[in-house]
Amino acid sequence: MTDPRAKTRRRTRRGAAGPAAPQRKVDYRNLRNPFPPMEVFSADQISAMHDTALRTLEELGIRVLLPEAVELFRKAGARVEAEMVYIGRDIISAALETAPKSITGRAGARERDVLLELGTLVFQPGAGAPHATDLVRGRRPGSAQDFREYTQLCHHFDVFQMMSPSVEPQDVPTHLRHYFTTETQLSLTDKFPFLFARGTPQATDCFEMVRDFRGVTDADFMADPHCYTIINTNSPRTLDIPMAQGLIDFATHGQLSIITPFTLMGAMAPITVAGAITLSHAEALAGIALTQLVRTGAPVCYGTFTSNVDMKSGAPAFGTPAHFQASLAAGQLARLTGLPWRSAAGSASNTNDVQAANENQMGLWGCLMAGATVVIHSAGWLEGGLSVSYEKIVTDVEVLNMIAELCAGAQAGTDEIGFDTALRHVHPSGHFFDAPQTMERYSTAFYEPIVHDYANFGTWTERGALDANSRATQVWQDILAADVRPAVDGDRLDVLRGFIAKRTAEGGAPPES
Repeated sequence: MTDPRAKTRRRTRRGAAGPAAPQRKVDYRNLRNPFPPMEVFSADQISAMHDTALRTLEELGIRVLLPEAVELFRKAGARVEAEMVYIGRDIISAALETAPKSITGRAGARERDVLLELGTLVFQPGAGAPHATDLVRGRRPGSAQDFREYTQLCHHFDVFQMMSPSVEPQDVPTHLRHYFTTETQLSLTDKFPFLFARGTPQATDCFEMVRDFRGVTDADFMADPHCYTIINTNSPRTLDIPMAQGLIDFATHGQLSIITPFTLMGAMAPITVAGAITLSHAEALAGIALTQLVRTGAPVCYGTFTSNVDMKSGAPAFGTPAHFQASLAAGQLARLTGLPWRSAAGSASNTNDVQAANENQMGLWGCLMAGATVVIHSAGWLEGGLSVSYEKIVTDVEVLNMIAELCAGAQAGTDEIGFDTALRHVHPSGHFFDAPQTMERYSTAFYEPIVHDYANFGTWTERGALDANSRATQVWQDILAADVRPAVDGDRLDVLRGFIAKRTAEGGAPPES
């Protein structure tokens, strides 16, 4: 779907129709990071940060608000004083031993399965925004229509391998919202779905929906994750009731939790990169430990999302040098654990402008250089997550596609060097436009953009002088108009909708707080 459309016809010099040009083929679904990971701190410094995180959990503890989670830690040997849990490093060490280092997320089609391990690369679009925005309808509270359209757009682009919670459909009641978001993902995409962790009743509803719609047994469902959730700690050093319950629910059912402390330097974390990442590391380790106490070998990803605040306003900032450095440090600590891990890009800009592009790319390259397995908020995010932009999804995908192209690697065999097919055919001061190598590859050699315009000024003016935002509007409108969906089993869809109707009549399931 993201494969650039190669020209299927070419004209000879006499204007006659020539043979169809080869179709350009790419694979954006199975990516591996081609870049060696960068380090911002020395091995000794990373070791000291890890040791300090363990000391933090042992001596300062973490506040755990769910009694069931507290009891699990107590039985494992943690010291407990009311809501404060002091976790020994032996518990953390045992958890890191049993947590899987490679995880296969089962999507709706086997070719959509997602492999999560150090070295693989998965992109997820911007998530969790209360608002949606585009140039046609403006900024607005997120709605059911926005959630559906967002799902369709993200299904279209193969460079997104996982779905996201995108926008909150605020016109759907909270006790029924999980039915809507799960049905939308199951019916409009066959990619690896996201489920909210908002209490056991909602989680078990969603697990049942996914299991039955995918046509798998209870044992098969629990053997591999068929969905995932994001668990955010409340920094500093707090694991609240919904998030602790989410870890327990997903681990119990063998589904994937991505544990992500969201720490902003100078606000809910120390003002230094080293201090903020040490705190984030401690909180992530506590969450990982809880999953393994629930079920040994439960699938879990290490995560971090650390940036800084603007100290003049207190507002979150993204794509900053500190954000970049924090990603590098998190990558070093993630590799120490050996677990697949997630980081994040994003933008604090209020509109899809050059600031938005700069911030997202800085954050994105921080993730890439750090060796992140999953890059969340890789496209569409504005206002520090308060809105997702339809146009920004498209303009950011352009960059993600280019990165995916880099993942394929450059070849340098005899055919690519081209002594006989290129170099031999061109005299000094000549050109390679009609060299055999060029004629064979001209329609497939280079990435063809979806929104960038390489025309000269005159041609661009004749076409209406549209900027990238305006062109992006046309792209997303065309995608929604085409309304391409995966094949869906009609009987299973009927069963799914029957289950939702039954549970709705019974009162649904309100989120737990």
